[in-house]
Amino acid sequence: MLLISTYKLEKSFAGRTLFRNVSLGIEEGERVGLVGPNGAGKSTLLRILAGQMDADSGDVTGKKGLRLGFLEQTPVFKPNETIMEAILSKCRDQQESLGPAYEWMARLELSQFGEDFLVQDLSGGWRKRVALARELILEPELLMLDEPTNHLDVTSIMWLENFLERAPFATLIITHDRLFLQRVTNKIFDLDPKNPNYLLAINGGYLEYLEAKDILLRGQEQRELVMKNTLRRETEWLRRGAKARQTKQKARIERAGTLKDDVAEISSKNLARVAKIEFKDAERNPQKLMHVENISKAYDGRVLFNDFTYLVNPKTRLALLGDNGTGKSTLIRILLGQELPDSGKVSRADKLKVAYFEQNRETLKPKESVLKNIVSEGDYVHYQGQYVFARSYLERFLFSRQQMDLPVEKLSGGEQSRLRLAQLMLNEAQVLILDEPTNDLDVATLTVLEESLKDFNGAVILVTHDRYFMDQVASQIMAFHKRPDGNVTMENFAGYLQWEEWFEEQKELEAAALRREADERKAAAKAGGKPGKLSFKEKFELENMEKTILELEEKLGAAQLESGKPEVVSQASRVQELYKVIADIQSQLEKLYARWAELEKKEKGS
Repeated sequence: MLLISTYKLEKSFAGRTLFRNVSLGIEEGERVGLVGPNGAGKSTLLRILAGQMDADSGDVTGKKGLRLGFLEQTPVFKPNETIMEAILSKCRDQQESLGPAYEWMARLELSQFGEDFLVQDLSGGWRKRVALARELILEPELLMLDEPTNHLDVTSIMWLENFLERAPFATLIITHDRLFLQRVTNKIFDLDPKNPNYLLAINGGYLEYLEAKDILLRGQEQRELVMKNTLRRETEWLRRGAKARQTKQKARIERAGTLKDDVAEISSKNLARVAKIEFKDAERNPQKLMHVENISKAYDGRVLFNDFTYLVNPKTRLALLGDNGTGKSTLIRILLGQELPDSGKVSRADKLKVAYFEQNRETLKPKESVLKNIVSEGDYVHYQGQYVFARSYLERFLFSRQQMDLPVEKLSGGEQSRLRLAQLMLNEAQVLILDEPTNDLDVATLTVLEESLKDFNGAVILVTHDRYFMDQVASQIMAFHKRPDGNVTMENFAGYLQWEEWFEEQKELEAAALRREADERKAAAKAGGKPGKLSFKEKFELENMEKTILELEEKLGAAQLESGKPEVVSQASRVQELYKVIADIQSQLEKLYARWAELEKKEKGS
C-alpha cells in the first residue's frame, strides 16, 4: 500500500532552485535511503513530507490517517524537560501512553537515568534516543530520520541498524554513513541536480545505487560529448553565412540556438563541484612526534587505561573506537597536553604543530561571518606559501559569495564542517587530530577528505562513527572496550570489520558468563545450608525465588519466540505489546536477581 507520494514538487531558497519536478512514492515495508550532495535540499524535502514546510509548487499526498514520525537532525526539547515528559509530549492521552513510554525507555536503555532525569543534561547521543522514543511511542507507519547516526557511538549505531532492520514500519533516512545505508535500506532516492528531474530512484541497497549512478553519469557524459559535436557542426554551418530565407534553414538556426542551451544545461549537470581539501604539511617531521609511556587514567574508581604506551610517528594512521565515556576524548586531551595522566610520561617533539578538529567545532565564531572566520582583518590568507584572496580561498570549499557574508550560525552542519576544515588547512601541521570530522559531510566531500588524509605527510589520529571512512583512512584501530565491571580494556585491530566480529564474540562470552553466575547462584541457593538471621518472610521469599525466576524466564522465552514469528512482525500493535511484556519481565528478573544476591549475602553473613 502506498503510504505517501509527491507530484512535481519544487522548492527554491534565496533565489536558488533546490529541486523541481520531484515525484516519488513510499510504500509499506520500504526502507528508503535519501542521499545527495550537501545543499541539494534533502532535509528540506523531509520537512515538506512531514508537513513542517510548504513546497513552492507540486503536491504531497498521504494515506488517509497516516501516522508519521520525524526524527530531526538536531532534536529540540523544552527547557528543564524530563525524559518522561519529552517522550510523552506528542501523545494525545499521556496517562494511557505511560506503559509504552516505560517500554521504550527500557528498550532504548534510558531507564538507567530515570524518568525524572533532565534531557538537557544528557549527551547528544542520549538526547537522540529520547527523541526517537518520542516518535516511536506514536506507533508510526512511516518514520523519517535525518542523520540519525550523528553523535551516536559505534555500538549505538549497530543497535539502531538492528532495530531498523526489524522495525514493523517503513523508513525514510538521510545519512552519509555508507555501511549504515547498505544494511538498513532496500531502496535509494538520490536527490541531485545532476539527475534528470533531480531525483533518481533505485530499487536495492547502496551498492545497487552506486552502480546505477555510475551508469547514469557515464551516459550523461557521453550525451554531452555528442551534443557538443552536433553544436560544433551547426555553429560551423551558421558561420558559413547561409541565408535564412527558407523554412528549412530557419529551423536549423533555431535548432542550433536550442541545442546551445541544452549543452549548457547538461554541462552544468556534469560539472563535478567538490571541496578542494589539502592539508599543509610541515617542512620537517621527526620520527617521534608524540610518545606516551606507561600512562594510566581513572575516573571515579573506573580505569580507562592502565600502563598504556604508544608512539605517534609520521606514518601513524590511528582510529580510536569505542562507546561514549570509554576514554577516547580523555586520551586525545592527554596527547594535546590539555589533561595530565594519573601516572606515566607524555613527551612531544620540540615545537610540535598540531591541527585539531573539535567534535562540536568550538573554534568557529557563530555570530561572525564566514569570511571573518577565515581572515579577521584584510582580504588575503596565507596558504601553501603564498597569499590568496580570502573569497577565492573559500570558493575551494563550495561557499558562494552570498554565503561568505552570512553569520556562521546560519550555515548547515556540513557547511560548518567544511569551514572548520578550511581554517585548519591554513596552518602547517605535523599531527592531525580529527574528532568526528565526518558529521554532516556528503559522500563527495568525504571521499576528497579521505584522499587528502592518505596524502598527508604527518600523523593522523581519528575519531569517527563513519565506519567506511575509518577503514579507508586508518591502518590501525584502537578499540576501547567497556567490560561488565565498568573498567576499560584497549584492543588493537587492522580494520573495522575485524573489530565488529571480535565485538560480537565478546558479547556472547559476557552473556555466557552472566548466565553461569546466575546458575551458580541458583545452585548455591538450592544446596544452601540452614538459614541464618532471616525473617520468616525472607526465608519464604528465598526458598521460592528459584521457582519465581524459572516461571518468569519461561514467560520471557515464549514472548521472545512469538515476537519473532513472521505473522506477528507484520502487526505493529502486537509487536509493541510483546516488547512491553518483554521489557517488563526483564526488569522483574533484574530486580529478582539483585534481591536473591542480597538475601544470600545476609544469610551467609549471619
